[in-house]
Amino acid sequence: MSFDAQRVLDAIRALELGEIRLMEVCGTHTMAIAKSGLRTMLPENVKLLSGPGCPVCVTPGEVIDAVLELAMRPGLIITTYGDMVRVPGSTPGDNLARRRALGARVEVVYSPVDAVTIAQENPDREIVFLGVGFETTAPGTAAAVLTAKEKGVKNFSLFSMLKTVEPALRALIASEGFNVQGFLCPGHVATIIGEEGFEFLPRDYALPAVISGFEPEDILSSVYLLCRQLAEGKSLVQNEYRRAVAPQGNPLARAMMEKCFEARRDLWRGLGAIEQSGLALRDELAEYDAEKKFGVTYKAAAKTTACRCGEVITGRLSPAQCPLFGKRCTPEDPVGPCMVSSEGACAAHYKYRAV
Repeated sequence: MSFDAQRVLDAIRALELGEIRLMEVCGTHTMAIAKSGLRTMLPENVKLLSGPGCPVCVTPGEVIDAVLELAMRPGLIITTYGDMVRVPGSTPGDNLARRRALGARVEVVYSPVDAVTIAQENPDREIVFLGVGFETTAPGTAAAVLTAKEKGVKNFSLFSMLKTVEPALRALIASEGFNVQGFLCPGHVATIIGEEGFEFLPRDYALPAVISGFEPEDILSSVYLLCRQLAEGKSLVQNEYRRAVAPQGNPLARAMMEKCFEARRDLWRGLGAIEQSGLALRDELAEYDAEKKFGVTYKAAAKTTACRCGEVITGRLSPAQCPLFGKRCTPEDPVGPCMVSSEGACAAHYKYRAV
């Protein structure tokens, strides 16, 4: 049976609801929503907000500043995913691309294990991999560290910027002015942590949650499920993405994360410091921890632009409400990470002229 979008939209309109605000917490959802024009199709009383679901976007300026300083050290190669190369630190225009032009070695890789290979091929250099992401990328990053240990690759280390979703959502819900009635939960993260990873939303906050796939049909169906829960006065975790997400997630991937990482206090753009929200290498893997290996320190980053990325990724502002959006800040000359990242809310709104 073919998917009937109009039927689903009519079903949403038929529900007795006032204005409701739903938040997606995944950069892939953000891009898919903008590309499909879903916001313009929904009834006016149903609002979709972008949350802290883009790993690059939630990394604050002071962390990027530390990375930029590290990149300039002699004999060192920074390896990273492509999005990170253009993310600015606290100074506009200062990013890894600029540091590369100034002489830093920066290599783009497609997998953390590629960085281990680069370390093997360059034994006279120190190779640092910038590990950015949520539970989705953490197992692969853990695999790279374990591979380096198994092969005795001593010139490889990880700069962990890995974060976990639950503490961030708890901090967001507890923040002043929070006004969201339900969550579209990230399907990729859920493949690792499972349905049970989001049970805290209805249990502790009486907030409906639906784990969604990434096709427009998935997202529209998930919005309907959230609206129906609200109309019926329910708060549950529902799994729309059953074809990929098991109730317990991926035990093997979670075990690998547990073997390599421990939770730590971490910094988030727009949310500040959140306890137990970051992933640091365990003490037994300290020789692969770039922060310890190179004595990385963080300096408070002064706000030097009118960029409102922190408010965009916490649902307090739409991208178009930022005074820089589409004027001073464009994909060709981005001021903030929300315009840099391929999963950023500002990049999605700009590319697809979403409302």
